[in-house]
Amino acid sequence: MALSDHPAERHRQVAGLFAERVRGTRAWDAPSPVAGWAARDVVRHLTEWFPGFLAAGSGITLPCGPPVDEDPVAAWQVHCDGVQAVLDDPETAHRELSNPHIGSVPLATAIDRFYTADVFMHTWDLCRATGQDDRLDAGFCAELLAGMEQMERVIRASGQFGARVEVPGDADVQAKLLGFIGRDPFWRSA
Repeated sequence: MALSDHPAERHRQVAGLFAERVRGTRAWDAPSPVAGWAARDVVRHLTEWFPGFLAAGSGITLPCGPPVDEDPVAAWQVHCDGVQAVLDDPETAHRELSNPHIGSVPLATAIDRFYTADVFMHTWDLCRATGQDDRLDAGFCAELLAGMEQMERVIRASGQFGARVEVPGDADVQAKLLGFIGRDPFWRSA
């Protein structure tokens, strides 16, 4: 199934798949492809960085769920539902997110570009850590890769991505995206 181009619907699809993988996780302490992170840290990352980014740039406060260490499934669901409510709110169409690094951007676009894309990429991390189906939408992989390659210097300077991992020239677009963001697409849990 191809992902929607509309931010609210794309978030529903991407976050919904991540929620399925969260519910399918049985070993929260399993190592992930992100050095020093376990499966629960993938959920922690997504539920902890975005609320502050959203509040600082738009004044919107997301509801708080239980701590990830207590209940990662509920923590994700409360967070995910809160983000979806913002995207589904008709007023979102008239709001912007302002940030010193990106300027002012329509709120739904900012959520889609920075947050939903992050959930999409971290889905692979959680899947690899927990042995679940890690296939990502190839069209969105291609879209993200094309956009990020144009900004590689800025992306690398941000410190938010690891060093590029070289992949074979005939690798599929998912492997190319993963290599670009600093993941070894052939990583397996020990």
